[in-house]
Amino acid sequence: MCLLIQKFWASLHVKIQAFGDQVLVNPAIMRVSCDRSWYAVYTIPQHEKSVLKQLDMREIEAYLPTYETVRVWKNRQRVKLVLPLFPNYMFVHINPRERAKVLQSAGVLKIVGYGREYVPLPDSEIEFLRSDFCKQRIEPYRELVIGEKVRIKNGVMQGLQGTLVSKSNGMRFVLTLELINQHAAIQVDAKDLEPMVDKRKVTNPMSMDDFTSCN
Repeated sequence: MCLLIQKFWASLHVKIQAFGDQVLVNPAIMRVSCDRSWYAVYTIPQHEKSVLKQLDMREIEAYLPTYETVRVWKNRQRVKLVLPLFPNYMFVHINPRERAKVLQSAGVLKIVGYGREYVPLPDSEIEFLRSDFCKQRIEPYRELVIGEKVRIKNGVMQGLQGTLVSKSNGMRFVLTLELINQHAAIQVDAKDLEPMVDKRKVTNPMSMDDFTSCN
């Protein structure tokens, strides 16, 4: 199966640049390897985009989540900017043999882990960030994450867990990447979520209607 997928990708010449994220896909790195995992990379401040290009030159699949925001300069001019969702962080999809290529890339400080052990991220977290579910409505969340634990109950992201928080203009589903202690939020409808309850302790679980009525 892996061989068939490798042949399929080898026939494509792809460079993807989509709103909400930036992915550089070199045709040479679209070889599917069964032992690849996603890792977080810590970069020099404000060098995320240049690191993305460096990794592409080294034939490393890399992903830089971004979001769009509007800034107002002193002359009152409004400027739309595309910024890294997690400053100083990006992600690489590699196997153990490719770690050296990543660490030798200009602007890369380290692959995130515990001590000398590199720790992969759950595929579901990266898939969520890259999904259409997040396009045009994802943003950093830098406040204290306090709210109800929920999970997505519909669509391709079904089962993904996060925290439901209330903001002045609606509810937010906050995904926490615990390995790098970063949070991302998207606006959601309560109907897309379900509460996470401990059935051993709760005899009458609350519904999402209960959550929304409390805010």
